[in-house]
Amino acid sequence: MERYFGEATPKLGFGLMRLPKDSKGKIDLEHTKKMVDMFMAAGQNYFDTAYVYDNGESELAARAALVERYPRESYTLATKLCAWAGNDHNEEKAKQQFFISLERTRAGYFDYYLLHALQAGNYTLYDDYHIWDFVKEQKAKGLIKHWGFSFHAAPDLLDKLLTAHPDAEFVQLQLNYADWENPSVTARENYEVARKHGKSIVVMEPVKGGALANPPKTVQEIFDAANPNVSYASWAIRYAASLEGIITVLSGMSNLKQMEDNLSYMKEFKPLNAEEQAAIRKAQETYSGVKSIPCTACHYCTDGCPKKIPIPEIFAARNKQLVWGLLDEGKSDYIKAAGNAGAASDCIACGQCERACPQQINVIERLKDCASVFER
Repeated sequence: MERYFGEATPKLGFGLMRLPKDSKGKIDLEHTKKMVDMFMAAGQNYFDTAYVYDNGESELAARAALVERYPRESYTLATKLCAWAGNDHNEEKAKQQFFISLERTRAGYFDYYLLHALQAGNYTLYDDYHIWDFVKEQKAKGLIKHWGFSFHAAPDLLDKLLTAHPDAEFVQLQLNYADWENPSVTARENYEVARKHGKSIVVMEPVKGGALANPPKTVQEIFDAANPNVSYASWAIRYAASLEGIITVLSGMSNLKQMEDNLSYMKEFKPLNAEEQAAIRKAQETYSGVKSIPCTACHYCTDGCPKKIPIPEIFAARNKQLVWGLLDEGKSDYIKAAGNAGAASDCIACGQCERACPQQINVIERLKDCASVFER
């Protein structure tokens, strides 16, 4: 018998947010199918997508690579409703997302369904549009097996939501060792609030948008001293999976190499031992002194940008300097990113990016900083 909801679920989940792309920028279905096959062959079965991922392509890819190729009972599929998607959102359009997701995936029902990316600037929409009651109605019809919400805000709001909606079965939180004590992410405090309410947790961003797969050199040295034979990503994913109350840890894998690496240590998952936990604590202490931009490249900020500024790519270029000291490489990356779209200095400070950002980044000021460094 499970001690908590989802304890028996395989601890590696396949996040379908960063799927491989072809030369035209579309999801590479053949590559994705191979990744799905490798994942399923290893006994894993949790897939996570969302209505807004890749403008719907992610859900279509789930259908082509998974739903149409495997028996429905052999996998679990999660997707999400984003009440604030689009500039003309309203209750009818928000609820329609559920039925569009069913049509895109042809899954018949969703094992896990989430209210998407609740934070201070949007959570009231889910009340205004009666989405909480809507998902419970779909569960009563058998179209949803379990429901919850993903969350990007402070612990007091999480406590408020879980108090108001005690029937939510799980929450999805950003948990990784680098953000554990980060005051802008409040990972530890959010985790503790969720567990106080008895909620199981799906982990997102365990590798911090890929940043922890290639951490600063000082962090690499700590992990290399502890075990030079494993990937840096493995430390991040196993850390999250070792926490109590975890349903699964989502990894947004983009190629077969990443899939193979993840499965090498998660197929037969073993929690971190005492020595490994000590190495993590050293890494956390070191990471606290790294002044990088905490962008996870979710691209929620770019869809509504009136100047089409590639904000995550610009921030990645700046981080190449801040974390690694690679000035020339960072500037080259910036020129490449801004050359095909908008420059950092094109920002008109409309603020839509900051309202959408789940990391609570002061995007406008950060873009000014990037412009001062890269455009002088």
